[in-house]
Amino acid sequence: MTDDGTTTAAATGTPGYEQARDELIEVVRRLEAGGTTLEESLALWERGEELAKVCRHWLEGARARLDAALARPEEPSADGRGDGDDNQERDGD
Repeated sequence: MTDDGTTTAAATGTPGYEQARDELIEVVRRLEAGGTTLEESLALWERGEELAKVCRHWLEGARARLDAALARPEEPSADGRGDGDDNQERDGD
């Protein structure tokens, strides 16, 4: 997977997160609506399972990237005072 995941997803035929999520929503909608044969319902269920795995994969990858970014040491900003986000409370010193 590349940084944004789109190149690998397109090359392998694996849908991106949003595409998989939207298709999964449609599968669930069709299953809940009923009116399909047993074979159609089973095929929809299997497709839904595949799509859920794709979504889980994307979310786990996103979580790993966030964790890695949060674990990196702070880089000083241009003024040399850290990242510029000073949210620490002060004791009035």
